[in-house]
Amino acid sequence: MIKKNLITVIVIIMFSFLEKVDAKYEKLFFDLNIESINGEIINLDKYQNKTILLVNVASNCGFTKQYTSLQKLYEKYKEKGFVIIGVPSNQFGGQEPGTNKEIKNFCETNFNITFPITGKTEVKGDNAHEIYYWAKINHGKSTVPKWNFHKILINKSGKIQKTFNSFVEPLSNKLINEIESIL
Repeated sequence: MIKKNLITVIVIIMFSFLEKVDAKYEKLFFDLNIESINGEIINLDKYQNKTILLVNVASNCGFTKQYTSLQKLYEKYKEKGFVIIGVPSNQFGGQEPGTNKEIKNFCETNFNITFPITGKTEVKGDNAHEIYYWAKINHGKSTVPKWNFHKILINKSGKIQKTFNSFVEPLSNKLINEIESIL
């Protein structure tokens, strides 16, 4: 009996370490802002009570074809309060060398992108934009992009729900199921 109780206690202790602890958000996603591809400030509070997919993007990457899937995903769920924000960055292999004007033209001409796109921004390192710094502080290293088309899903409360690496396709069941669970 003592051995059984001891095993039960050990199992409970083991699982208690696996429990995810919520970060103490001093700011929410909606408290931040970022510059648009057109040079205007996007106050993210305009997206309150919406589900956001933040994606760092690049025009000359092997994952660039994900723009097509991102646009389809946006069109499928935008009426349900879903927004994609594309964040161009040139930090991975110099694969986003263009100006904001060139990036905008590329996205609109080649992929008919209608979701919001920011100006070219740093997404990692000491000069990372405040959004990415906020994400790392509140959710950890999984929010720091390792390559282009890294995805951060933000729930309607303005907190990070989950992150997805570049290999996770925008129309994958994994991503869609998570989006649908919080819409």
